[in-house]
Order: sequence, then structure tokens, then C-alpha cells
Amino acid sequence: MSLSRRSFLVSASATSLVTATGLAAPSYSRAAQRPVFTHGVQSGDVNTSSGMIWTRVDRPSRINMEISTVESFKNSIKLPPMNALPDTDFAAKRLIENLPSDQDIFYRFSAADLSDINTVSEPIVGRFRTAPASRRNIRFAWSGDTAGQGWGIDEVGMKTYATMARHEPDFFLHSGDTIYADGAMQDEVDLKDGSKWINKVLIDEKRKVAETLDEFRGQWKYNLMDEHVRALNAVCPTFFQWDDHEVLNNWSDSKDLTDDDRYTEKSVHVLAANAARAFHELTPISYTPAEPGRVYRKIAYGPLVDVFFLDMRSYRAANSENMQDAPSDATAFMGQQQIAWLKRELANSKATWKIIAADMPIGLVVRDGDTRFEAIANADDGAAKGREFEIADLLRYIKNAGITNTVWLTADVHYTAAHYYNPARAQFQDFEPFWEFVSGPLHAGTFGPNALDGTFGPEVKFVAAPTEEQGANLPPSMGLQFFGLVDIDGATEQLTVRLMNRDDEELWNITLDPVRSA
Repeated sequence: MSLSRRSFLVSASATSLVTATGLAAPSYSRAAQRPVFTHGVQSGDVNTSSGMIWTRVDRPSRINMEISTVESFKNSIKLPPMNALPDTDFAAKRLIENLPSDQDIFYRFSAADLSDINTVSEPIVGRFRTAPASRRNIRFAWSGDTAGQGWGIDEVGMKTYATMARHEPDFFLHSGDTIYADGAMQDEVDLKDGSKWINKVLIDEKRKVAETLDEFRGQWKYNLMDEHVRALNAVCPTFFQWDDHEVLNNWSDSKDLTDDDRYTEKSVHVLAANAARAFHELTPISYTPAEPGRVYRKIAYGPLVDVFFLDMRSYRAANSENMQDAPSDATAFMGQQQIAWLKRELANSKATWKIIAADMPIGLVVRDGDTRFEAIANADDGAAKGREFEIADLLRYIKNAGITNTVWLTADVHYTAAHYYNPARAQFQDFEPFWEFVSGPLHAGTFGPNALDGTFGPEVKFVAAPTEEQGANLPPSMGLQFFGLVDIDGATEQLTVRLMNRDDEELWNITLDPVRSA
């Protein structure tokens, strides 16, 4: 690659704004003579021939864009300009298409003030590499949970992002809880040892729960104030999915906020609409013209891997005791339309490995109060019931359709683990064995471990979580922040998973051989 990672890290650092508060302000200032790029650049949803690029400015501007296959931008291609306006919070993103496969793509933005188009910003640059059309080694990272439980940007910053960047992944899969819109922060937090956690960077939008569109936007802009996040974004595409905290804790369409005094806006539908708009404005997630707000999708990353992003939020029924004896509207989790899409896309996939990116785990027990359940498992250990019907149906389909080499990646529970699902140990047995790997948090409180439900026969092969003595909600400074690395060998097609911590220590690994189709 002609552009070093160090060059891009320096470039990303150069885009830092003068003050923290100014970064997240939805208004703009004329104090700077020229437009300013406020939150760096991002790319995402890259495949063999296209990718999304994103940036944001501090005022109404015409965004000039160009792309090149070389760092010098010699013989670059200029794209039609876009306007960054208040209705998108001055953010602009574009799908760039007809790109060569397995190629470094450099992109450059400049901004002209709409009130004076001769007043032009300094340029800002980023890069990504398109997916290969033939077999080569592939590496990607995954994790979840950013800026949660009151742990914000301290003097060290979101270190896990810097650690991931050192591994030079082809892409980073963010498994959800990308923001904590319901997690108000304070300037200081008292720690058990008598010291203090200091949120060195804090903005008004993070001092309360998000309700308005601008407050949800501020949640996203806060994360982008971290230098490590911006540096990774400049050199590595992020593939985003969401979970509950993008709206509020344990969110579903039927969430009741009547007794939650933190919220003056009591309609979860209004909150979800504001959250979804901010999510799509401020990330480089791709869009489907027929369903522009859809989160579930497939990214084909060459012949070795397809990634299937699930949405376990938008279509679920209310949390319940999760013990229904038959499938119904009350047991919906992903919903019939999404399940039908997933089955169809898995059956059509020609990739060696099918990565199912789930924002919640299958067998871990995640509760919502004393009697309701937030995830799939119901702690019953028996035959499939409630939300487990969807998983049973899907696993049976995968087996009967002869779909091989599925691997589930997830986050949500704020610790890291490896689970092997074995029908010989299960109550529901009509499926082929598979692995589920859990990671996170990236920069949030550490919890766990959770109990496992035996319906689908999971076995813990590895876990790293707080000890009983350490307790729960450990700050990032304790070091129990986790991410995973997946390497796929272009020659052997073997897939290796490594579970890592933020200090870049390898905690556990396994190499999986692909099953060859007949």
C-alpha cells in the first residue's frame, strides 16, 4: 500500500477541532474564515466494487469529492459535489461505485462555504481497500458497546480503537450499542479504589438522555471526538449495526416510558424515529432505495466471506416471560420478513464463510427485570419456546438446505466468550454444530458472565469477564475491554478467531477448517 497507516493517523489527528464543545454543536460559527471538517471521515459497507464515504462540516457547504487509486491523487476522478445542509446536520455521505476490486481507494473532501464558494476549506482524506474478487488473506475485527455506563473520553481516550488499528483490519464490524443515547454522563465518577474517572471530554448532549434529533446526533458526534476513533475511521471501513442503546435500554416498539422520569418525550416511536435518522445521517451505513431506513443487509466481501447483518430490534415483540408454546406475533424477534430474507441470502451465498452478525447472543440469558427476557434465551433449558422458535426454525433450515460454514459473531453482554453449539447436548437437536463468538465492550462498563440456556446445547469454551470480587460495571481503565480478530487464509480457507483485550493481549484462539460442499 502506497500510503502508510502512520501517514493517515497524522492526517486524522490534524482534523481535531480546537474545542470539545464546538465539535458537537448543531449550529455553526463564522469565527473560522473557512469551513472546517468537524469529525473526520468515515467509510463503510465496502464490497468488491463500491463503498460509502462520509464527512461533516461546520456550516452550509458544497462538498467537493474526488477519488484515486494512488495517494498523490494523480489522475483522480472528481465526483459531482454535494451540499451539506442543516437538514442532515451538515453531514454528507455518498455511495461510490464502479471501483476496481482489491484496490486501495483514496478519497478526498474539500468544502466551499455556500455563502461564498470561493472560501474553501483545507482538504481532508481517507482511504479503504475494496474487497477482492479472488481469494486472498482477509482480516477483520469486531466488537460492540461504545461510551456506555458513564465511561466517556478520558485522558487515554478510547484505547481499544487504537489497538484494533494496529492490526490493519480490512474492515471493522461494530456489533451494536454503537452509542448510549440513554446513558447520561458526569464530569467525574468515584472509583472503588478511591480514585476518580474523569471524563476529560464532555458535551451537553451527553449530560442527559437523548430525546430530540439534535440530542441523538450529539451522541454520535461525541464518539467521533475521540482521536482513536477518528484515526481508525480514516483507514478502515466500519460496518455498523444497532442494538438497543441507540434508542434506549431494552428498546422495542412497545417500550413504556410512563414511569421513566428521565424522559419528557414519552413516545418510544418518536425516540426511535429520531434515533434512526441520526444513525443513518452520521454513519456510512449503506441504504436500500426501497427501504432507506433498513439496517439488516448483506455485505459480500469477496469469494471467502459474506457478512449478514441482523436487526434484532426493529421487528421484535415486547419483552415477556418468553415461554409461549407456539410461534405467534408475541414471539417475533427478527420477524418473518427478515427471516425470509436471511434464509434466501444464505442459500444463495457462494462465499466459503457466512458470518452472521447478530446484535444479541443466542444462548446467553439476558433479562429485563425479574420475569421478562431481553434476548432470545428464556433460562428454561428445555424445548424451544417463545423467541427460541425463530432460532430453531432458522437452524433447521440451515441444516436442511445444506448451508455450511456459518459463524455467529455478537456483542451486547460486555465481556468476551466462545460458545460451541452442539446438538448432542441440546434439547432442540435438528441443526448442525456451529460457533458463536462474543466480544465487547469497546469502551464501556464490563459485566458478566451470563448464564447459558441449554435449549441449543451451547458449551462455554472460553470466557473472560470480571470476577465476583471485581464486581460489575468496571471502567475501561481496568483493562477488561475486548475485541475479536478474524483471519481467513486465502490459500487454505481456514478461519481463525482470536479474542483480544485492549492491551493487545491474545486471550484465546481457534482455527476452523471449512466444510467442503459436495
